[in-house]
Amino acid sequence: WYHDNLTRHAAEALLLSNGKDGSYLLRKSNEREDLYSLSVRGKDSVKHFHVEHTGTSLKFGFNEFSSLKEMVMHFANQPLIGSETGTLIVLKHPYPRQVEEPSIYESVRVHTAMQTGRTESDLVPNAPSLGTKEGYLVKQGKIVKNWKTRWFTLHRNELKYFKDQTATEPIRALDLTECSAVQFDYSQERVNCFCLVFPLRTYYLCAKTGIEADEWIKILRWKLSQIRKQLEERNTTLSS
Repeated sequence: WYHDNLTRHAAEALLLSNGKDGSYLLRKSNEREDLYSLSVRGKDSVKHFHVEHTGTSLKFGFNEFSSLKEMVMHFANQPLIGSETGTLIVLKHPYPRQVEEPSIYESVRVHTAMQTGRTESDLVPNAPSLGTKEGYLVKQGKIVKNWKTRWFTLHRNELKYFKDQTATEPIRALDLTECSAVQFDYSQERVNCFCLVFPLRTYYLCAKTGIEADEWIKILRWKLSQIRKQLEERNTTLSS
């Protein structure tokens, strides 16, 4: 649950979008080399606490610990004071770095709507979609099997493609709730290709590099896993 160069805003977005009350992570602080920040979600907000590494111990407020494990064990039983309002926060759920989400922390944008006085249900739907990505891909035509460069944007459950980056209206918007699979494709003469499988059509796309293709596949697969998870939760709620 150490997230190295994760920014403050990105930490807030991760914990608000995917975490729960008591979720926490550790990241580098921007202020000093020996400082770290412990970001903890408490209900509908995220609090950040300084942790100083002295070389032999960790200083947290007036407390000093010989190890990170000791510090976490301490605050798992002893609540933190979250703010001047007296919010109590307990470290319950470490937010792992190796999770099934794409490594796109820096593309996360946090809305200024994260303010006091708003409920969790207000905040979560308006929190930025972690699966936001955009860029040029080469797409194979449906009837004429030629390849054209298109500008793609991924937001929430919609993958749109435009003639170019300046176009305001998309050529098409693909609903990812209808997509059954995303995978590398080796059937084309081009390299760095992948495909999206829909009921009526399979879309073939190619990226400039293998790394970029891998990023698109990871983020799209993560999207599909989130969609399935939401669907299962909804079905469970309805059946109960």
